Amino acid sequence: MPDPAAESGIPGPALAQLRRVCRHGLSLDETERVAYSYDNSRKHCLPDAVAFVESHQQVSQVVEICCQYRIPIVARGRGTGTTGGTVPLQHGLVLSLERMNRILHLDPDNRLIVVEPGITNAEVQRAAAQEGFFWAPDPTSAEYCTVGGNLGFNSAGPKAVKYGTTRENTLGLKAVIGTGETIITGVHTTKGVVGYDLTRLLIGSEGTLAIITEATLKLTPLPQNKITLQLVYQDVNSAAKAVSAIMRQPAIPCALEFMDRHSLDLIRHHAELQIPAQASALLIVEIDGYESSLREGADRLIAAASNNALIKSAVADNRQQAEQLWAARKQLSPALRKIAPKKINEDVVVPVSHIPQLIERLDALAEQYAITIVNFGHAGNGNIHVNLLIDPENREQAENAQACLSDLFDLVLSLGGTLSGEHGVGLEKRDFINREIDPVSMALMRKIKQQFDPQGILNPDKIFPLA
Repeated sequence: MPDPAAESGIPGPALAQLRRVCRHGLSLDETERVAYSYDNSRKHCLPDAVAFVESHQQVSQVVEICCQYRIPIVARGRGTGTTGGTVPLQHGLVLSLERMNRILHLDPDNRLIVVEPGITNAEVQRAAAQEGFFWAPDPTSAEYCTVGGNLGFNSAGPKAVKYGTTRENTLGLKAVIGTGETIITGVHTTKGVVGYDLTRLLIGSEGTLAIITEATLKLTPLPQNKITLQLVYQDVNSAAKAVSAIMRQPAIPCALEFMDRHSLDLIRHHAELQIPAQASALLIVEIDGYESSLREGADRLIAAASNNALIKSAVADNRQQAEQLWAARKQLSPALRKIAPKKINEDVVVPVSHIPQLIERLDALAEQYAITIVNFGHAGNGNIHVNLLIDPENREQAENAQACLSDLFDLVLSLGGTLSGEHGVGLEKRDFINREIDPVSMALMRKIKQQFDPQGILNPDKIFPLA
């Protein structure tokens, strides 16, 4: 059998040093390398090796070696990202952080928890809940995605409309920059203005500036109770106007989700919900707080959301009904994969008042390019998941999809929006971001990257358009 080391693109001396640092945690096995060659974007590129690290010290030593030999290195959690952010485009080393999955400190008195990056979002939520708290970011993939991934892409979810994204709910970080040196950012308090805010800079940087090895997360007390509402409309315009009306209320909902008519068609086949035939839009609205005030809050919210196109308003009277609503929302993404060979999922954001224009013009793009487009998402902050359903083997359809994406991004920017709300840039949006970011800002960002990563080894060929 051939020696895997002989075929590796990593120099022999570097391999020897990496083996000493990682012990049995360094793999050149092709099967294992294939398993770490792709993420949920379905794009892939085979790494030369995979390193399974278990401590901050190991991460630091591995990065120092890779810096010395200029070996590309891609940090990875569970690979649930959808933009190709953890695909090792230059081969090199995939650094798996999944074994760094401990809770280091839980401090309910100061409302914080300190964790390693490989722990899953759901594990953090369960530990926090035992003390009466939660961590605000709640992506659909919470059971599988890691906190490191949440930090890398500034992930959010439905609760962001009230409680904010990962950036707003992280107090500090411990990380390794591209030289192997350690930095400690942020504070353990909710106030702190000493120096530049490197914590917020690293969050959302997709592993291009540093590899996070420890995070201090801000916890929020669990609400006493919550009420879930279902609001069904005849047209998207009226539903969007209702969103604006809801968001003008003093009590901000903890979730405000939107589904268009194509989403509703899917739900009718895959979920246990009764959706009126004439429905073209549905809102799932959730409010939380004290039991004594929730019903009054729900009544006021329904009154604000009522207009001539409201077909149905219903309050989930029990936990089972609420879970059915959320199950329908969570089944949308996997259901889409069953009806088309490929789903291109974009997470654009526009001002809430421009949602009707976005959806209307998306319908026009779908007709223009003969592509099915399904839209749903976090309406409360204008974060709409635009799903293009195509057959990549159909050359004309694949080309149309790229042209449609280009028009979609131009549309979003013309409406005062942004190209990504929570999925990040990665590989999928890399060649489009210069439409949103001005040349001076782009140049500054490249210089920041160089300061953190002088050899350019951390997740190369991501975020920035190729020169």
